Amino acid sequence: MRRIGIDVGGTNTDAVLVSEAGVLHAIKTPTTADVTGGVLNALKEIVAAARGKLGRVEAVMLGTTHFTNAVVQRRDLMRTAAVRIGLPASASLPPFVDWPRDLADLVDGGVYLVEGGHEYDGRPLVNFDRERMRAAAKKIRDSGVRAAGIAAIFSPLNADCEAQAAEILREECPDIAITESRALGRIGLLERENATLLNACLSDLAQHTTQAFQDAMRDSGIDAPLYLTQNDGTVMRADFAAAFPVYSFASGPTNSMRGAAYLTGLDEAMVIDVGGTTTDVGHLRRGFPREANSTVEIGGVRTLFRMPDLLSIGLGGGTLVETAPLAIGPRSTGFRLPELGMVFGGDCLTMTDLAVAAGGPKIGNPKLVAHLDRDLVAAAMARASEMIAEAVDRMKVDAAPVPLIAVGGGAFLVPDQVPGISEVLRVEHQAVANAVGAAIAQVSGEIDQIFAEMTREAAIENARRLANERAVSAGASPASLSTVEVEDLPIAYLPGHSLRVRIRVVGEIA
Repeated sequence: MRRIGIDVGGTNTDAVLVSEAGVLHAIKTPTTADVTGGVLNALKEIVAAARGKLGRVEAVMLGTTHFTNAVVQRRDLMRTAAVRIGLPASASLPPFVDWPRDLADLVDGGVYLVEGGHEYDGRPLVNFDRERMRAAAKKIRDSGVRAAGIAAIFSPLNADCEAQAAEILREECPDIAITESRALGRIGLLERENATLLNACLSDLAQHTTQAFQDAMRDSGIDAPLYLTQNDGTVMRADFAAAFPVYSFASGPTNSMRGAAYLTGLDEAMVIDVGGTTTDVGHLRRGFPREANSTVEIGGVRTLFRMPDLLSIGLGGGTLVETAPLAIGPRSTGFRLPELGMVFGGDCLTMTDLAVAAGGPKIGNPKLVAHLDRDLVAAAMARASEMIAEAVDRMKVDAAPVPLIAVGGGAFLVPDQVPGISEVLRVEHQAVANAVGAAIAQVSGEIDQIFAEMTREAAIENARRLANERAVSAGASPASLSTVEVEDLPIAYLPGHSLRVRIRVVGEIA
């Protein structure tokens, strides 16, 4: 087995070649403004490092922040029609109601409310209004909007209304990109609808980006399937990723956590990933990141779908430092660190410069920061240590000391002693742990649904079957599937012995 793992960060694009023996080659190259250029450079450097002994590459696994950056930076987004099926209920809080105004102005391609949806026990709220849906579809066609998000009340329980609406939309608008909320979110309507609309407005960018990544692979001479990493530390086929770009929003930090677990052999630990722009802290459970159980904001939009429980702070190797008074971040040089950092001949004071001046990593030319005031250096490094200690403490689940795995290109900022931590672990290839995590990733499938009128055993078995089907559709080998997480919760206020079941399965790529 040989795989190439790539992770595109805000500062660097990292790539590794791994096999059963471990990491064979690792490189770190600056991220380019167009992202795909950095990926192509990384692939070419990996091929060159193999010196003609690349062998047969089974797959290329790629993690990127391209899609979440598009939302945060308000760029490359499509105008999207919001179709909500739920009248006469839910009209008081229409789609986009809780979005930041600037983002809503960019994405809002019209709101269409249609009668239909279901009760919490799966019964129809009212009959689905097919005529009104067809009229809405014609208006969407005439408006020129090329993306649509469909959300129906309690569609995770019964997706019939969303399926009918999508069918009508495709008949009237053959080229429209459609996202149905049942494929993304959980029970809450607004948060599920928000995730659906975000996914839909990224449709063009996702198609173009995945195609550009595949072109980069072809140009570098690598003939292998492409997978993109997901928020839960697993991967999905490129075509699946093009349909569901929101699943890769938090893939970068998640890759680092999976890479940390692989490099140390630990399944239970805290992980701190210090990059060039941010520091992310998370908790490994059974080798995977702990998932967030509450709403997660993406670019100011509340969502509720599969996301890791992470804390991000504005501290990294490229973080800019002000001296009078002392202030660290959150602004960063990003991928321009090699030209703007003082140790590289630039005139911007960064945390990398201060760490080198403090006698830390051998980066750039230490003589260029030898003039920095010793008290300033000590105060800045102490403040960075305080920021790290506070972030780690906020993410711990109890007071017991646990190990902390330090990874990322800026891991030199993590002190050797952190309160509440039994030991700080540093491993070989820690600077490219994100790419390692991508390379070793498996394929997953998850289901979070309410089942009624059946026994607990039958409900769990049905949920497992659905999760297996999703994993296989994402590119998993059916024979390799195993269950990594099962949660079931009886819902007393629903009739028919209702049970909410959440199951996640993982498997090797097919």
